[in-house]
Amino acid sequence: MAPIRGNGRSGSWVAKVAVRGSLARPDMTVEHVYREHYGRILATVIRLIGDFDRSEEAVQEAFATAVERWPRDGAPESPVAWLVSTARHKAIDRIRREGRLEALRDELDRFHRARVEAEVPVDEDRLRLIFTCCHPALAPEAQVALTLRTLCGLTTEEIARAFVVPLPTLAQRLVRAKAKIRRAGIPYVVPDDDALPERLDTVMAVVYLVFNEGYAASFGERLVRSELCREAIRLGRLLVELMPGRSEPQGLLALLLLHDARRSTRVDGEGRMLTLEEQDRSRWDRGAIVEGAFLVEQALRAGPPGPYALQAAIAALHAQAPRAEETDWPQIAALYGLLVRVQPTPVVELNRAVAVAMADGLERGLELLERLSRCSDLERYHLLPAAQADLLRRLGRRAEAAEAYRRALELVTNEAERRYLHRRLAEVEL
Repeated sequence: MAPIRGNGRSGSWVAKVAVRGSLARPDMTVEHVYREHYGRILATVIRLIGDFDRSEEAVQEAFATAVERWPRDGAPESPVAWLVSTARHKAIDRIRREGRLEALRDELDRFHRARVEAEVPVDEDRLRLIFTCCHPALAPEAQVALTLRTLCGLTTEEIARAFVVPLPTLAQRLVRAKAKIRRAGIPYVVPDDDALPERLDTVMAVVYLVFNEGYAASFGERLVRSELCREAIRLGRLLVELMPGRSEPQGLLALLLLHDARRSTRVDGEGRMLTLEEQDRSRWDRGAIVEGAFLVEQALRAGPPGPYALQAAIAALHAQAPRAEETDWPQIAALYGLLVRVQPTPVVELNRAVAVAMADGLERGLELLERLSRCSDLERYHLLPAAQADLLRRLGRRAEAAEAYRRALELVTNEAERRYLHRRLAEVEL
């Protein structure tokens, strides 16, 4: 098995995992727990220890011990609780080796007050951790990086690739964020009611970024990273439970569920990306679509719709169309018109232009995209020339479409998307 430190897996909130004897190779048990539960284990250890770096080191040491022992002795009955307890003891041993007797007494008092339960750690630890990672005292880019590193278990290298920053820059960003949490005494708590709404916007934005990185990975061979999608949905559910009746957490969770319902059909058996028109709708997750549509209605009734509720309403219209040609494009275009008012970003404008093209005519959509091509914020965004290419292809303007596909290929960074663009380019070059 590859070293645990280099895997960059995410956690989850499954109540119990029956891992003993469930996999062919004994050492895969450790990999499974690491992939599914790293974030929740780390969240609980941070609560117990109170230090990000020491907690990460202790958790890594605990997994290293599991790699050594579990194949030989068998997995424990409660693997997550075993790893939390082992990490706690590793942290105590490290403090003892450092000779910090006074600190050791303080840590032992903390451990005694925060007794580790026999079952898996409670969900509130995850909420504490994400609100700590998204504290307003931290820079926005640090909030996202810290969330991906601690809650989702991505490696520093993976995060640097995803956000197109040099590895040393990203590493320093994480170091500074952890140091600021320590120096400023940022509390490891869910905020009080008066501070919660302001903090919630940042947390929701980070959860959505985590989902997007899983749904359409920025870099690498895979288009989809399912573990990040699942993690974001679990976080979304916790936010809805934390603030029942608020429209935007409901809208966010609905949006994630409706997109995730199509996740398994986004690529074919050979790993090729499939568009909405090409996907097998019979394989979409109907349970997720029904739940997402219900949450959309709840969110829209709760008050003036925010950006997540509006995006979820758009996703629901796509998900509920029996066939691609039955998609209600006029209503989708109208919803994008509302979304532009509450979230006037170039990317929203781009999506609106495509919806207008499908509702009011391809030429009209091309006009809107041409205006956007002069926007500096989109000059390195491959989906703009890709959208232009698609509309030109539909209009039969093959030479212009080929040129636009080539521009998109110069900008795309995900290999699955690159293969899709090459496939489309070959079609218009025939």
